[in-house]
Amino acid sequence: MTDSAGAPDQGVTWVSRLAAARIPWLLCAVSVSLAALAILLLVFNLSYPGTPVFEPWLDNALTAISYAPVGALIASRHPENPVGWLLCLYGLVAASGFFGAEYAIHALLAHPGSLPAGEAVAWMLSWLLPLGGGLAVLYVVLFPTGRLPSRRWRPLVWATVAFMVVGSILAAFAAGSLMGVLGPIENPLGTEGLAGPYRLLFFGMTLALTGAAVLAVLVRLRRSRGVERQQVKWFAYAAAAYFVASSLAYMVPRVFDTPAWFDRVGFALNVAFVPAIPVAIGIAILRYRLYDIDLIINRTLVYGSLTAVLGGLYFVTIVVFQGMASVALQAPFVALTGQKSTLATVLATLAVAALFNPLRRRIQSFIDRRFYRRRYDARKTLEAFSHKLRDETDLARLGDDLTGVVGETMQPAHVSLWLRPDPAPRGSRVRV
Repeated sequence: MTDSAGAPDQGVTWVSRLAAARIPWLLCAVSVSLAALAILLLVFNLSYPGTPVFEPWLDNALTAISYAPVGALIASRHPENPVGWLLCLYGLVAASGFFGAEYAIHALLAHPGSLPAGEAVAWMLSWLLPLGGGLAVLYVVLFPTGRLPSRRWRPLVWATVAFMVVGSILAAFAAGSLMGVLGPIENPLGTEGLAGPYRLLFFGMTLALTGAAVLAVLVRLRRSRGVERQQVKWFAYAAAAYFVASSLAYMVPRVFDTPAWFDRVGFALNVAFVPAIPVAIGIAILRYRLYDIDLIINRTLVYGSLTAVLGGLYFVTIVVFQGMASVALQAPFVALTGQKSTLATVLATLAVAALFNPLRRRIQSFIDRRFYRRRYDARKTLEAFSHKLRDETDLARLGDDLTGVVGETMQPAHVSLWLRPDPAPRGSRVRV
């Protein structure tokens, strides 16, 4: 009786594990397939002149092919953690939006009547935006453990779910809910009376929920220790990099009159950092090379500061030198060669090359003292001990110094030094 009663439980457990291992990869396959079909439709749509282009197509494609596989990998290995499932759904929403946009453009604008249900697809596309925003807030708040930082954050989860439900319903019947991403195509069931409330709800709640999610990450980073702190560092680093890249790509060009090369660099950085967040989440939860994040952050701070200082120095050198030497050098050089002198550029390049290593060492030392004080003090202690080791001859005093250095740098609970006694010489053995 006992064996027969336990068999169904084992069968249910086995089936649930099998489903938990296969369903995420099924969602991933659907997301990648929709993204591939959307790219194919995009190519067809571009062959028709005058057809509007779905502007965020590259972001959606990269989101689908990066979030869905990472989410499937996490959900298949840790099915109890909802972060993996949320990443799968987020990738699926991005892929569905990309495919729906290209499908509606092809069916209604590029080649009208070639595909059925174009207006129905445009209507379904209109209410996907609140779903994607809500899923993003949820996986940020629940990362990395799958649990909230504390019970006080439960209202945020309920507010996010309410935003997803109410926002999707309003978007389905509000005019302008497509935000102009489909060109002249509008929500076929949209009414003007709901356009204002929908925009107020969407932008207001998106800003509030995003701010609350960022605050949750900061709170978790401050309170966490050990492995969880390293996990949150990975996510915070990737999110900060993505925010900087997206700001350079979209926000800065709208505020300032930037040159074409700046726009191209910003767009390239944004494309490169779109997969950064899911990759960082995957590394953090799966704990692959988890503690490398400290080295990455350190190198980013050093070389980012070095690039900014050298770039500013290069610019100032060229401007100042050209202004001071324009009368003294440019006129004779132009008279002799018929061309402007490039001496300012050459001198600025030589100055940057000469200052690279000294400035890098100074910035590295400053960052180590400011942000990695314990590691900096440990390195200084080891350097001082290495110098003392060269001159010290007293073994007992050297042992005391060694235990003191180990205790100061590694801070263990207990330190003891065991020395192996010298073996007796062979000639001193007594024979009977």
